[in-house]
Amino acid sequence: MHVTLPAVPASPVLIGIDAGPNGVRVAAVDPDGRVLASTSRSPAPDDPDAIWLAVVAGLDELRLGRGHEPAAVGLAADRDTVVAWDRRTGDAFHPAVPGTDRRTAARCDRLEAGGHQPQVRETTGLVLDPTFAATRMAWLLAEGGVRAGPGLALGTLDAFLLWRLTDGAAFATDHSVASRTMLYDIRYGVWSTELCDLFGVPKAALPELGPTTGRLGTTAGGVPVSALVGDEPATLFAQGCIRPGMAKTTYGRGSVVLRNAGDRCPVPADGLLTTVAWSLAGARPTFAYEGSIAATGAALDWLRDGLGVVRSVGEAAALAGSLRDAQGVAFVPAFSGLGSPWWDPRARGAIVGLTRGSGRAQLARAAVEAMAYQTRDVVDAMTAAAGPPLTELRVDGESAALDLLLQIQADQIRAAVARAAPRPTAAVGAALLAGLAEGVWSSVEEVAALWPAEATFEPRAPQSVVDDRHATWLRAVGRARRWSAS
Repeated sequence: MHVTLPAVPASPVLIGIDAGPNGVRVAAVDPDGRVLASTSRSPAPDDPDAIWLAVVAGLDELRLGRGHEPAAVGLAADRDTVVAWDRRTGDAFHPAVPGTDRRTAARCDRLEAGGHQPQVRETTGLVLDPTFAATRMAWLLAEGGVRAGPGLALGTLDAFLLWRLTDGAAFATDHSVASRTMLYDIRYGVWSTELCDLFGVPKAALPELGPTTGRLGTTAGGVPVSALVGDEPATLFAQGCIRPGMAKTTYGRGSVVLRNAGDRCPVPADGLLTTVAWSLAGARPTFAYEGSIAATGAALDWLRDGLGVVRSVGEAAALAGSLRDAQGVAFVPAFSGLGSPWWDPRARGAIVGLTRGSGRAQLARAAVEAMAYQTRDVVDAMTAAAGPPLTELRVDGESAALDLLLQIQADQIRAAVARAAPRPTAAVGAALLAGLAEGVWSSVEEVAALWPAEATFEPRAPQSVVDDRHATWLRAVGRARRWSAS
């Protein structure tokens, strides 16, 4: 299927696409960084063709109006979803396998027991975990019915969508996505032959590595595809975090904290991942420390869908705001283990500190506080690894709308928390990178100046109170982690 974007003589507009198993967003951005139009769709998460068709529909639904011409397309995509397809026909060999799929956890355990964790850690900056693509690619070949051969394309979702956008002309991925696969040597910026052999993934089936910005191909309508980037790095760029030490978090069902680490690959740090943030054409890569938190907003969803104690997330937020604190209740939402900085996949969720007087409000407050505490734990690990302490954390995502959360967050990290105006951040980041590639903006500093801050929250709670509440949280984390030792 061809994608033809509207093209009428006019001022340039950048098109950004953000695609993943949880939805597809498309945004049109003008040279002032304003979102002119956006669309959102929710395809079947494991159907590569459905995700592609959602991209097509999103592009077709954009209403740019007269006087606007698409100058370039940028694509941001989920970094962990794996797709295997036939480069001769374009047909997918198997449903897409997302990063939440845990079926290769035992394989990771065996590799760790075999002493391979240090090799993976040193080479990739990651830890052995099924979240990353390598073991799921290997599973597709060993048990998923996918056969190696000259026509096999084995890549992450960005490579599949780029291949479709360019009608099969481009089979590529960028360094920000490749650095999440557990097959990429982050020190040298290449696919690792040793790790491909270790995991049983044919290097010949992987996409070509290239920079984040640059002409990757054109759509059927002749519009250049000029940026390819991971979804979370795209938000780091969109949030204007272009200097070392600047950091952002996205509050979704889970959360990802990224801190710009500059143009030298940092050594692995306890509890954190090392990743490529972006690799601009002609420049050294920009690296980042990353902390991936498994469940933040998902805790509020669970109160609604799992326990049925609230009718909506909004009701949970209102209940949380009715109390000054959680009254000794701590909620550790380790539904599928704990991510950074603990990396304990066997931990289980825990609610501790309940009394006869505990009720819906205490649970809701504890769930909101857990988002802030988990983020503090990651920020503390980043400060220990890279220092100095943050002066500001930029935030986006659905739960960033909760003023209560952001005030608790500012108190906990002892730094300002700045919220951007609502917008589809990853899609905007992809559009901004594409515009940078095409000369719409002359520098990353010019792009960063477009960041639209909406509100800033400063620390105000006494340090002793903040630390006492965090200590209660850490004791609850200890309880949740004991499950793995029992």
